[in-house]
Amino acid sequence: MSGHPEADIYHRQGMGNRSGLGAAPALVIVDFVVGFSDPAHFGGGNIGPAIEQTVQLLAFARRQGWPVAHTRVVYAEDGSDAGVFTLKAPSLRKLTETSPLSQIVPELAPLPGELVVRKQGASGFFDTNLAGWLAFRRVDTVAVAGCTTSGCVRATVVDAMQHNFRTVCVVDCVGDRAIAPHEANLFDMGQKYADLMTRADLEAAWTAPR
Repeated sequence: MSGHPEADIYHRQGMGNRSGLGAAPALVIVDFVVGFSDPAHFGGGNIGPAIEQTVQLLAFARRQGWPVAHTRVVYAEDGSDAGVFTLKAPSLRKLTETSPLSQIVPELAPLPGELVVRKQGASGFFDTNLAGWLAFRRVDTVAVAGCTTSGCVRATVVDAMQHNFRTVCVVDCVGDRAIAPHEANLFDMGQKYADLMTRADLEAAWTAPR
């Protein structure tokens, strides 16, 4: 993302530095559910390839013993917990507990001991127990995968940083229904909120002697 035509503006203002990896990472996978894997519902763009990359990242995280959390958007069947978010995007109300659209894609199915966060907003942290769950496990670094880059991923990344976790947005493990917002939000997150790393670079950095 350093090749962005306006990157020098941010660099002159002292942005775009790295927060680095700490000693205790966790993986947070945002909203990789069936509805977001299907362009007929909420998907499209590069979400499919991002899921494929995340399958490999999840396998790596499990081998390393990292805590893993998954998020889902889940509304009550009667819409009683729906808010302003669903005024902007009414189709989100289809994502109920039992809807096939709200189920985590089979290739990323959680294992016992992995947290599944149910949320009604964009961020995986807002009004959920995710921050406390990570803190109890003494996590200091959060690697974020999921969709969409410009929406729930970005909100989760910003809140991870605001909870003082070193934050990595894994660029080939996040996707959006449209590429322009995907690329613009990756650039902006990299300047202010997260380190941008590919899956391969994150895995290499974590396993390299330090």
